[in-house]
Amino acid sequence: MKKHLLNILYLGKKELQSLWQDKVMLFLIIYSFSLGIYIGATSASSELNKVPIAFVDEDHSPLSARLMKAFHKPRFLAPDVISASDIDKNMDEGIYTFVITVPPSFEKELLQGKRPTLQVNIDATQMSQAGIGAGYIQQMINDELNIFLNGHKTSAELPIKLVTRIKFNPTLDSIWFGSIMKLIEQIAMLSIILSGAALIREREHGTLEHLLVMPLNAVEIMLSKIWSMGLVIIIATALSLQLLVKEILAVPIIGSEWLFLFGVLLMLFATTSMGIFMGTIARTMPQLGLIVILTILPLQVLSGSVTPFDSMPKGIQDVMFLMPTSHFVKMAQGVLYRGAGIDVVWPQLLAITAIGMVFFLISLAIFRKSLASAS
Repeated sequence: MKKHLLNILYLGKKELQSLWQDKVMLFLIIYSFSLGIYIGATSASSELNKVPIAFVDEDHSPLSARLMKAFHKPRFLAPDVISASDIDKNMDEGIYTFVITVPPSFEKELLQGKRPTLQVNIDATQMSQAGIGAGYIQQMINDELNIFLNGHKTSAELPIKLVTRIKFNPTLDSIWFGSIMKLIEQIAMLSIILSGAALIREREHGTLEHLLVMPLNAVEIMLSKIWSMGLVIIIATALSLQLLVKEILAVPIIGSEWLFLFGVLLMLFATTSMGIFMGTIARTMPQLGLIVILTILPLQVLSGSVTPFDSMPKGIQDVMFLMPTSHFVKMAQGVLYRGAGIDVVWPQLLAITAIGMVFFLISLAIFRKSLASAS
């Protein structure tokens, strides 16, 4: 047993030395866990920010002027006033996301108790802004009309008092969500790439044949690549979580970081095994890149980090239940967002371990077969 452990240790040290000499891969790791997360978290904002809007004011009343003044930064740019004939042209050119038309005699009909209609034109190609902005516009116009008619925002006193409390992300800041999700994506992607590339590197440099003539077995070779590449990823994850997510992006971490890192360890066991499986199938780095693209994108998109897992079709949920990423996302969100303990996330940890063992055994069987054919 001691001999096997020493073989795994020395082979892992060799992998770390090879990675240190691969400057391109080192740059990829540093970029992915720093700028990659920062750019992904800050650029993919779902909030409204300086959205271009215009008014077609055919009423020219104090009320229409009041409605226009209600739209201001940071959510909206100061509204432009355009003519009705310019609506289609300006929206086709993407100049405005929203154009609100105030019809003639709008204020007069409103004071007479009639129900005049406002037209809101929306450029739905800006899908995220269109959906969120439509709700904001409706609420802002309703508030202004109630203040104009009744002197306060609410049109009538309700028999109940509704108090809304937003937990886990009270400011609805997308950076709080996006930074953690980008970190999770980088963990899965880089662990698969590094372990697969380590095996390809052995083949391209001719060192795989050297390993075959040494008193080593497939388990030792695989475990050496798993622990060495996993060590790199978990160190990068811990540094990124502490320095980038908590310090630079100022994202509060509620739960146990040690529990999260323990979940990362289990996740790395599964994903590095997947990477070795892909590295065994692929013969060159370009082939590995194509296989990673075909697998990592569905794993990320369908894991629940982009869209809620429960909103996916039942068939996709059943398939993704067999993948470690979906359980890892649920575990990470529970620990880092909601402060869940091991008594809550143990089913996800157990599922990740079981799935990782299955991938390890499958990869080991195929790796052994490839070693036997190469010897």
